[in-house]
Amino acid sequence: MKMKKILALVLAAVMALALVACGGSGNNSGNSGSSGGDAQNSQNDQSGAGSQDPDTSGGAAGETISLTLWGAEEDQALLVDLVEKFKAAYSDQTFDIKIGVESESTAKDTILTDIEAAADVFAFANDQIDDLIAAGALLPISGDMDAVLQNYAGKSLEDIKSANSAATVALATRNDTLYAFPMGGGNNYFLYYDSTRVTDEQAQTWDGLLEAANAAGSKMGMTLNSGWYNASFFLGAGFTTALNADGSTVVDWNGTSSKGITGVQVVQGMQAIAANPGFLPIADGDISNQINAGNVCAVISGTWDAEAAQKAFGDGYAAAKLPTFTCAGQQVQMGCFSGGKLIGVNAYAKNSGWAVLLAEFLTNEESQVARFNARQQAPSNINAAADPAVEANVAIAASAAQDAYGVVQSVGGKYWDPAKSFGEQIAQGTIASDDASIQAALDSLVEGITAPVG
Repeated sequence: MKMKKILALVLAAVMALALVACGGSGNNSGNSGSSGGDAQNSQNDQSGAGSQDPDTSGGAAGETISLTLWGAEEDQALLVDLVEKFKAAYSDQTFDIKIGVESESTAKDTILTDIEAAADVFAFANDQIDDLIAAGALLPISGDMDAVLQNYAGKSLEDIKSANSAATVALATRNDTLYAFPMGGGNNYFLYYDSTRVTDEQAQTWDGLLEAANAAGSKMGMTLNSGWYNASFFLGAGFTTALNADGSTVVDWNGTSSKGITGVQVVQGMQAIAANPGFLPIADGDISNQINAGNVCAVISGTWDAEAAQKAFGDGYAAAKLPTFTCAGQQVQMGCFSGGKLIGVNAYAKNSGWAVLLAEFLTNEESQVARFNARQQAPSNINAAADPAVEANVAIAASAAQDAYGVVQSVGGKYWDPAKSFGEQIAQGTIASDDASIQAALDSLVEGITAPVG
């Protein structure tokens, strides 16, 4: 077939790329991604356009293509369904696709333990992309991979980029090269509350939320022993983080911010919250359990807990941007780390062309709609995000409102342990409230976060 002859040339180059990857050069850099397109491309999303017996791995015709896919535990049922649809879209090919469980938040750590043994296709949070690129773990979606997409998915790399929001494409791109496919936006956190016990006005401030929790005999919950969550107080007060080229972190939390607020004043605001009887410090990873147990009337979390919050709060289910907190005699709006979720292809994938096609399929418009329907995950695909059901979603609307106060996470690996320990100290009340004690704790925090890499 003429198509097969054309693709044979493409696949020869693909195989050459795979051999280079296995040589371990591993210094890639890139970021950007989107999916979708016009009506014709949208129709092709699930049809496997141009799928005349595609053999993107360069193997013999009729060969069974083996792939491994990692995704979150909560996505397993959805992934099974989407993989079956992928097989149907490319029905001329026989597949053996194994699906494994790997959290998007820990994917990088698992992958970098042994890149060659990791999944061919995997989901991960955008803040992990630089480390994955530096280690040579991600296959750039360019050149021959663009040709594979055009020949078999019926869309170009530019079609995919333009179909997703510019912000999520930027998260997946480095040096003008796309290194992953945007799977969803809204990877931030905001406020859920039960409007039968917390008024909309009370939900605007920590003072109001704690007042409502105490009156209801319930709790306002938040995770403090995590640098992802506790950064919200400092970011809102005007403090910053930055990532050096060597992977070390720059942080100014022990000084004075651009808003004239000191780190000491931020901590005093956090201490006042933690000491209130209406506050519940929630261990990292335990938020959904606390919601399900009925222990909170309000809680800070993300879209992944929308179903649990809706079930727990019933007719009172509501969500909003993060509240303000009392700091330096004023109300300061909490910030947040904002980002998205991506799907990447392992640079060592044997069947790299097929792995790219699977990654594209799992992130196209229809798949993002399916992910929203199953788990209320915010789409990055522009058409999917414009769906009336998505626009009317309470959690996604709150996430979008909070994004106005969000920054892209920019921290290195040395950030997490010191930030976690510091948050735990705040939660347990082990830092004295005088200025000198707080300053000493902040200096120690910053020293740990900014430690040299290696």
